[in-house]
Amino acid sequence: MFELERLFKAVYIWLEGISNSLGIPHFWFDLFTMLLIAVIVLAVMSVGAMFLVWWERKISAHFQQRFGPMRTGWHGWLQLPIDGIKLITKEDTTPALADKLPFLIAPIVIFVASFLAFVCLPFGRGLIVRDLNIGILYILAVTTFTVISILMAGWASNNKYSLLGGFRSAAQIISYEVPLTLSVLGVVILTQSLSMVKIVSSQQHIWNWNIWKQPLGFLIYLTAAVAEVNRTPFDIPEAEQELVAGYNIEYSGMKWAMFFFAEYTNLILVCGVATTLFLGGWNGPLLPSWIWFLGKTLFLIWVVMWFRWTFPRVRVDQLMGFGWKFLLPLAFLNLILTGLFA
Repeated sequence: MFELERLFKAVYIWLEGISNSLGIPHFWFDLFTMLLIAVIVLAVMSVGAMFLVWWERKISAHFQQRFGPMRTGWHGWLQLPIDGIKLITKEDTTPALADKLPFLIAPIVIFVASFLAFVCLPFGRGLIVRDLNIGILYILAVTTFTVISILMAGWASNNKYSLLGGFRSAAQIISYEVPLTLSVLGVVILTQSLSMVKIVSSQQHIWNWNIWKQPLGFLIYLTAAVAEVNRTPFDIPEAEQELVAGYNIEYSGMKWAMFFFAEYTNLILVCGVATTLFLGGWNGPLLPSWIWFLGKTLFLIWVVMWFRWTFPRVRVDQLMGFGWKFLLPLAFLNLILTGLFA
């Protein structure tokens, strides 16, 4: 069966041979390959985010017994480049009294945080940028920059609704980061490794998947992940009836698009991590490894989108109470049970 990792290895060997024949120092060759890999990861993120925008529109429409986008291209697939052109050409405004530098940097920080997290995500057997021995810890660390960027955006906008939305979002992400991390620790205890590749390798067969050993941990992770990416029923920071549009109300054009892009790439990330930790990652029969990983990740994304049309939005006090009073004790209980019986 054809595997993408064979193609990438063949291309790498071919480029290395050309580099050696031209006498190019290995430092420049390594720099070139890193830039090439960065472009590939960025392309995967961009295509994935654009696909999810179209997919969510179609899923949302079918839940409501509608067709969704249909007029632009086959089943509306041309709507995405049209939206992209609109965002690129839309006027990019900055409030007169805004703090210009953090206002500009905030969307860049949230985008870079999403980009860096994909370094340790294994898309298939051999399809990983870098298998760090602290892979899951690295992902948890770099994604915390999302909180900083949201606070920067809310504060720098010089708008009370933006500031309130930023504080709400930061409080929500920090609160649900704790049970999410504790649910991940259960898997780490079972596999005795922080490496994403080793975690997948420990789940070779379907009966070895961690979801059977950690069902409670999986539910805690999925719930906390939905809150982390501000999806319904936890999309309080962007509750239009309360805050106009949350921390990004003063943004327009490509700056706003970067926040929107980061939201969907973070959705891909949390579902990809869930696939790696609990659903066996790339493991599966017959089909190429990357197809198994993609299929499992898309299934989890569909579940998260399904939540949007199933559960009503909770109040902010219910959101915080559920996280601290219910989800966190449950995460500690799961971790204790895992430590006792692992």
